[in-house]
Amino acid sequence: MTAFHFHQGSKPLLVSMPHVGLEIPHDIKEGMTVEALSMIDTDWYIDQLYDFLKDMDVSIIRARYSRYVVDLNRGTDGANLYPGKFETTLCPMNTFDGEVLYKDGITPDINSRTVKYWQPYHDQVFSELARLKEKFGRAMLWDAHSIKSRVPQLFEGRLPDLNIGTGNGSAAGHALVEKLDEIVKESHYSSALNGRFKGGYITRNYGDPQNDIHAVQLEISQITYMDEAPLNQFREDKADQLRPVLKSLIETMVG
Repeated sequence: MTAFHFHQGSKPLLVSMPHVGLEIPHDIKEGMTVEALSMIDTDWYIDQLYDFLKDMDVSIIRARYSRYVVDLNRGTDGANLYPGKFETTLCPMNTFDGEVLYKDGITPDINSRTVKYWQPYHDQVFSELARLKEKFGRAMLWDAHSIKSRVPQLFEGRLPDLNIGTGNGSAAGHALVEKLDEIVKESHYSSALNGRFKGGYITRNYGDPQNDIHAVQLEISQITYMDEAPLNQFREDKADQLRPVLKSLIETMVG
């Protein structure tokens, strides 16, 4: 069983969904707390929100396993993405709300999880971007995320609706980012560019605009398309309002 789901398209774009996974292997689950098994920090329904992607014929990679198994958007070197601020690690020990993920005395086997779950995902991302670059002369990567609208451990108040991250401009070309930023600013949604969310490991690691590989992360406030915890229910009415904006962003990435 692969650590991800993959669909290959015919356009120069790969959409990555590293935090949409909902599976936890049995041997890992046995050592987890009740809070962990709720998987509350999942990027809920992101694949359902982006249900138009296959019709656009772009490549898609989705995580199979929960971010509590391994966080595919963190590097294996343990480097902080946001020095001085709270953030979870490659194999998280706590939820965003600070709840403990493991029963007393249990710690994750980081090396084993890296080999089984992290590396295959990244091998596929690397391979697909290389294929796109060879075929089209450029490769585009869209890292699709969502998060609760209020996470006090990470930021004060309510998160803007749409948060574009490009590693402060290191992961994508300026002209492209300007177009994306204009699209969200023209919508009725609140937005931020390289604010609290500047793009995680995937965006910063693979983005190389000088070599025509452009990577962008979009962190969406979940309140824009669902009823948040404790209900965690997808709202088709809200999603239908958001999807045209997302489609415009994806079309701009495809070029």
